[in-house]
Amino acid sequence: MYAQIMEQIRARIATGDWPAGKELPSIRALAAGLSVSVITVKRAYLDLESEGLIVTRHGKGSFVADDGHLASELQHQKLDEHLEAAATIARQLGLSPEDLAARLRRAQRKPEPT
Repeated sequence: MYAQIMEQIRARIATGDWPAGKELPSIRALAAGLSVSVITVKRAYLDLESEGLIVTRHGKGSFVADDGHLASELQHQKLDEHLEAAATIARQLGLSPEDLAARLRRAQRKPEPT
């Protein structure tokens, strides 16, 4: 469950929903809202802090880190994860790198869903 909490927070930061400096819900409030243990949320917050995504100020709460490139870096990381997964599937299907690149180019030409 803590991994899901971390992923949701990363996603909100990456999309800009939670900009730098935004205060995160308190550990107790988030635990109560999600019906999980305070320890689970605390672990997620500690791991996010060790990654440099959030900062905790004793007595004040936890906040999105003030890194101007944080959202962009998270989006690049997510893109790399998806590309690695696509490359793995392509190898399993026996596709050449050229075939995979052609499929990527086709996907890029498709209009974004609205």
